[in-house]
Amino acid sequence: MLQTVEQSTTKFPAWSVIWLHGLGADGNDFAPIVPNLVRPDWPGIRFVFPHAPKRAVTINNGAVMRAWYDIVSLEIDKRADELGLRESMADLDALINRERDRGIPLTRIILAGFSQGGAVVLAHMLRQKIAVAGVIALSTYLPFGSKNAEEMTEAAKSIPLFMAHGKFDQVVPMGLGEHSRQQLQQLGVTVQFKTYPMQHNVCPEEIQAIGDWLSERFSQK
Repeated sequence: MLQTVEQSTTKFPAWSVIWLHGLGADGNDFAPIVPNLVRPDWPGIRFVFPHAPKRAVTINNGAVMRAWYDIVSLEIDKRADELGLRESMADLDALINRERDRGIPLTRIILAGFSQGGAVVLAHMLRQKIAVAGVIALSTYLPFGSKNAEEMTEAAKSIPLFMAHGKFDQVVPMGLGEHSRQQLQQLGVTVQFKTYPMQHNVCPEEIQAIGDWLSERFSQK
């Protein structure tokens, strides 16, 4: 089981948000977002921020850092190391199962990810046999190319998806995010896609939009 940083808004949370960081960061990266995101009328939430394993990253000259998978190319269909990506999807499954063991059903689990972490949650989303409550994918892209159509489940089409991207992102260009949105929509996924005048980061307006989207999820359960 991956090590995690956790924050709960109440003693007995009714929901869980599992949030994957980007390349080279760790589980502490998005923990500070919680006070700015959480609203007084929300149910109790456990935020789970896992640390990715350390591995060599090819495009960074083989430097070892926390990464959900190796990045072997800048081409979108060849960008992600498939073995590493599938290992991280299995790690995410283990985290989901732990939340279920702690009393949170799949219908009250949200998956979120930034950049590399977002690629993991998008790939995982399409392969879920039983749907989670929703997925948030920030400044990221959809890996696996044509394999997505072959491996996608029917349950994936029912999962609400929020995507956001910076217009001036030089790490994951917005074109990759838009291409991924189009792919997902062609596969039958309902996508809410927003863009912001920022680079490869998160902005206050984006946090506000994520909060609005989460409020919709909470109001439906």
